Amino acid sequence: MTATRRPLASSVLELVVIVAAALALALLIQAFIVKPYRIPSGSMLPTLHVNQRVLVNRIGMHFDSPSVGEIIVFHPPKNFDQGCADPTQGPDEPAAQACDVTQGKPSSQTFIKRLVGLPGDRLRIVNGHVIRNGVREHDPYAVACNGSSACNLSTTIRVPAGEYYMMGDNRPDSEDSRYWGPVPRKWIIGRAILTYWPPGRLGFL
Repeated sequence: MTATRRPLASSVLELVVIVAAALALALLIQAFIVKPYRIPSGSMLPTLHVNQRVLVNRIGMHFDSPSVGEIIVFHPPKNFDQGCADPTQGPDEPAAQACDVTQGKPSSQTFIKRLVGLPGDRLRIVNGHVIRNGVREHDPYAVACNGSSACNLSTTIRVPAGEYYMMGDNRPDSEDSRYWGPVPRKWIIGRAILTYWPPGRLGFL
């Protein structure tokens, strides 16, 4: 009887160790390498739809800097819903100037947008298109504007050093850096590299 119990106890212990190791490995992968995210809103239409799932490369942020055109997951400012830290700036203000002032603290929430401006870039928005350092972005992914105040911000701004400018592809209907300002490098989580759900939209980004 004792002889049969020992192998059983040993097998159970081995299974527990395997499951614990697998869970630890999965947590490490999500924390430092690749993590899945769900798209919560329509701000990235038509590129990404509500409830679509993407995989985000977290480790790449430790070795190089993000590039214009990449889809980025990041923490927005803590008070993003209150608009720009400078109350005279933002699409809803008379100055017709996108927000270029960074708020002090990040939110625990995560956003996903397209990177449209690097540190030091000069930007303005014309009919929803980003004019970066005098050159209009190549933006076949962007939704055409419909006269929204967020679509025409003709005053040129400069992205502060160490910060990045984010905008949704759904230009008439995306609350992004235009409203609450640039994103510091340390708030960036990673690049969206692959969409895996639903299966019909599987592919690299």
